Amino acid sequence: MSGLVLSIVVPCYNEAPVLPETRKRLESLLRQLIDDQRIAARSRVWFVDDGSRDATWPLIHQASLAPESLVCGIKLSRNRGHQAALMAGLMTASGDVLVSVDADLQDDLSVIPQMLTDFAAGNEIVYAARRKRSSDTFFKRFSAEGYYKLLAALGVDVVFNHADYRLMSRRAIEAMRQYREPHLFLRALVPQLGYRSSVVEFDRAERFAGESKYPLRKMLAFAWDGITSFTAYPLRLITGIGLAISMLSLWAGVWALIVVLFTSRALPGWASTVIPVYFLGGVQLLGLGMIGEYVAKVFEATKQRPLYHVETITGPGVGPVIGP
Repeated sequence: MSGLVLSIVVPCYNEAPVLPETRKRLESLLRQLIDDQRIAARSRVWFVDDGSRDATWPLIHQASLAPESLVCGIKLSRNRGHQAALMAGLMTASGDVLVSVDADLQDDLSVIPQMLTDFAAGNEIVYAARRKRSSDTFFKRFSAEGYYKLLAALGVDVVFNHADYRLMSRRAIEAMRQYREPHLFLRALVPQLGYRSSVVEFDRAERFAGESKYPLRKMLAFAWDGITSFTAYPLRLITGIGLAISMLSLWAGVWALIVVLFTSRALPGWASTVIPVYFLGGVQLLGLGMIGEYVAKVFEATKQRPLYHVETITGPGVGPVIGP
């Protein structure tokens, strides 16, 4: 039997409606891989409860105590967000290889064996990317694909149509442990590690049960974090806009001087004064807001607060582990 220990990390927030089916499918997958001698019998599913308000943690705890269970549970002391919960699972779970997957069963679990094959071929990281977005609305598809293209245009290294479904080796996990960023955007952070990687494609299914935990407001905030955490391009853009406006203002001043000196068409009016003042004022406020966003991120980073606190860890063969 293979000695490779696989851990599947699943962040959960109010996932009680889908959790029993998720547990059933993941345990079935692990048992099949164990029977095929591709992974060790010590492989586990690690559910991370991100401060859920429903029955998510009782379900995880009960599953971890079942006879011959392959389930371990990590309970955070409070809700810290999807990225922090995922990071908590990756930093706490044992195993030679860790696969992160969402609890909603939209990610195709059947590609995990292919991920293991790619890992055996020497890839430290294997990204699972969506083949197409036919299940999304037009707005979601247009905005998501446009966002990935925007990140690439800004110089951010991301895998197109990849979210947080990936395999990482223990070596890659330990390298990521050195990153202490308060604003996590793992789909851009992981490629920074630079280890050999590959991509497998899958078709994303409809959500099995429950509802999305990412409404439009949270999605926009997450997208903005992704841009401002990995590129200073918006600041440079403001500089470029300021330079362009300065050149335009200089040209307008020369044109006004020519009109006054060499023609009789110069007429007093408020538009030539009020419009530039409002325009320049808006640009200045935009620039200050952009700078403030980056200063706020520096402020958050200097406080060096922990991303999460682990309250409880449960599961077969799991000892006490303290999260950062």
